[in-house]
Amino acid sequence: MRRFPWEAVLALLVGLALGLAYAWIFAPVKVADASPSALRADFKDRYRAVIAAAYVANNDLPRAEARLALLDDPDSYQALSGQAQRALSSGDALQSYQLAQLASALQGIGAVVPSSTPTEAVAPPVPPRDETPVPLPATSTPSDESAPFPEYTPTARPTRTPTPRPGSPFELASQEIVCDETLPEGLLQVFAMLTTGRRQIPGVEFILSWAGGEERFFTGFKPELGNGYADSILSPGVMYSLRAADGGVLLSDLTPPTCTKTSGENYYGGLKIILQRQ
Repeated sequence: MRRFPWEAVLALLVGLALGLAYAWIFAPVKVADASPSALRADFKDRYRAVIAAAYVANNDLPRAEARLALLDDPDSYQALSGQAQRALSSGDALQSYQLAQLASALQGIGAVVPSSTPTEAVAPPVPPRDETPVPLPATSTPSDESAPFPEYTPTARPTRTPTPRPGSPFELASQEIVCDETLPEGLLQVFAMLTTGRRQIPGVEFILSWAGGEERFFTGFKPELGNGYADSILSPGVMYSLRAADGGVLLSDLTPPTCTKTSGENYYGGLKIILQRQ
């Protein structure tokens, strides 16, 4: 009789187990520098919220459009509109307003002006009971400036007012040198935190300046590292100053530190700064 090839089956199972162990434990796949279009839906919502906050702060529409293009949304206007409605229904009137501002700018519509009651700016007038309502004329195109902005009629919370931007200035919580060979040389890591609850703050604008130039960057564009995280690259031999755009402590004389690898070779490390406000 022909003998069943148990040795081949056993070798196949052992090879499969070793392959899985190598792929999952010893050499797992690491995703680095992935495109924002690969983010989960909730992370994409955070990304749009930070883009909208940055646009409201600097009014730079081309830069906002370039950032939105990285998400590969079929229709950025519809994506912003839907997220603005969801934000408003969840009670976040400030984020809804920022998303509405950016969506309006994408369509060429005038900026939505916030009022003390959000429904006053967008709700159509209610006719008296004894009069026949006059129908509004049809809008020929979405960019008709005479028409009210159609996507942001807040009915869920008609009496809520937009939450003001925190007014307290940022203070330095900690500053440390980072010597990590796996990080880019001269990496400046900045975290914006709230003292209460240690919550991270997205959409904070920081100004990094040096002799002859400056750079502006925002927290929240790398949600996998934290909503309050932002970074930049410092050049060796250059002295930098860092501050938040809306006020607070000014950090000066920032420059990449010199670190030593395990092999004894020198390289430029980075800085990690945590700023907090009440």
